[in-house]
Amino acid sequence: MKMLLLVAATAHGASAVGGNAMGQDSSLLHRRLRTAEQVPLRVEDCSLIYRQPKPLKKLQMHDLVTVVVSLNSRMLSEGDAESRKTASINAVLADWIGLDGLALRPDPQSAGDPKINGSVNSLFRAESDIETRNTLTFTIQAEVIDLRPNGNLVIEARQEVTENDETWEKSLTGIIRREDVNPDNTIESDKVADLQVFKRERGIVRDGYRHGWLLKIYDRFKPF
Repeated sequence: MKMLLLVAATAHGASAVGGNAMGQDSSLLHRRLRTAEQVPLRVEDCSLIYRQPKPLKKLQMHDLVTVVVSLNSRMLSEGDAESRKTASINAVLADWIGLDGLALRPDPQSAGDPKINGSVNSLFRAESDIETRNTLTFTIQAEVIDLRPNGNLVIEARQEVTENDETWEKSLTGIIRREDVNPDNTIESDKVADLQVFKRERGIVRDGYRHGWLLKIYDRFKPF
């Protein structure tokens, strides 16, 4: 009789919770069930020094972006060429022909057979070593001049500085992505697609090491 009452009480307690038996709060079973339903931890939930990153700036037409240009190039070229040519000629005109009316007849050379002897020796050798290093670093403000259908931005920049008789002119064009722009509204030049950078100097300093027109012609055609 006591066993029947215990079974009945257990069945009644199970039905009171909707047919699902649950353990106590301190049981391992209850902890496993609760952990499976929890949201995974995030960095901002467990770090005391975490700072939420600034949202990306929504760039529109004619907005400005600072481009940090840092270009380094190095080229090393070595070449050797050698060409040798030898030629000789030895020709003898043993007989000739003469006209006798309408007939052709041999005409021996009374003064001897004409001869041609000659030889040509040619040697060309060239060696060249070229090593160039270029570094270009500056910052410039660029303007958004076009919005592509895929969200990319076309930028263009131009800067001209004149001091006394010296003038520095710089320009830049390229295509960037919105997500590549840093929170401080800057972007590195290595993240700019189809990058074109133009830099020109004018003035007394530039004239001091600029090649003259005659030297340019000589370097271009190399007559010797």
